[in-house]
Amino acid sequence: MTEQNPVAAAPVQERPALQHRTNRGLTKYFFLGILTLGIYPLVVESHISEELNTVASKYDGKHTMHYCIIFFLLSWLTLNIATIVWYHRTSARMGDELRRRGIDYSFGASDFWLWNILGSLILVGPFIYVHKRMKAMNLINADYNQKG
Repeated sequence: MTEQNPVAAAPVQERPALQHRTNRGLTKYFFLGILTLGIYPLVVESHISEELNTVASKYDGKHTMHYCIIFFLLSWLTLNIATIVWYHRTSARMGDELRRRGIDYSFGASDFWLWNILGSLILVGPFIYVHKRMKAMNLINADYNQKG
């Protein structure tokens, strides 16, 4: 009778080969957005949509539409409603992924509505939302880079 080592039989979870970015921040987003005439935020949001699909689709079965499709095709057709829906859904999905991974950071669709929409009345709200969004994605990506 052969004995099996229970440690060797357990599947080893390896770190993903592709490491996602964890260095996003409000300052870089804002100043590079100005410097590149708005191209840098498009690139960041596009990467967020791709990375969110890579990190979360296996668990929640959802697919986030690429940001360029929203920005270039649907936003002007829907009078920007598609962009609002996209931000609501990605914020909610990021919040769900934070909770699923056990990351202690509060972020979700309510942050989009409170800080980005309602907070625009006090002018700094959208900046707080972008900061929270970048931090949430950095935390999700850091956890993904470690655990897969």
